[in-house]
Amino acid sequence: QVQLVESGGGLVQAGGSLRLSCAASGRSFSSYAMGWFRQAPGKEREFVGTISWSEGRTYYADSVKGRFTISRDNAKNTVYLQMNSLKPEDTAVYYCKVDSRPYRNSVYFTQPLPGDYWGQGTQVTVSS
Repeated sequence: QVQLVESGGGLVQAGGSLRLSCAASGRSFSSYAMGWFRQAPGKEREFVGTISWSEGRTYYADSVKGRFTISRDNAKNTVYLQMNSLKPEDTAVYYCKVDSRPYRNSVYFTQPLPGDYWGQGTQVTVSS
């Protein structure tokens, strides 16, 4: 059974940093694109960024570009989200997402697809 478990969320002051982790189990995701979405209170879930299954190509939402960095460790079946220069508007529940199909060139997909795997989310709160 596939399971994604996020960790690393918390409370941080504006300008600070956090590093989120998403550990996958149940199968190897080395051939799957992995990424992050977030959902703020009263808002829809939105795309944050994705890392491809090959070559480590990344793609980010304009709102986080230059501040957030996605990386992955296939040996650990884990994807990371390094968040720097955090702003109060980054406050949200952050969700890890894994593509539903392997070997797909989905790094530029900003909408989730049926069958995508999701974690339970981790809260990030940025105080002003």
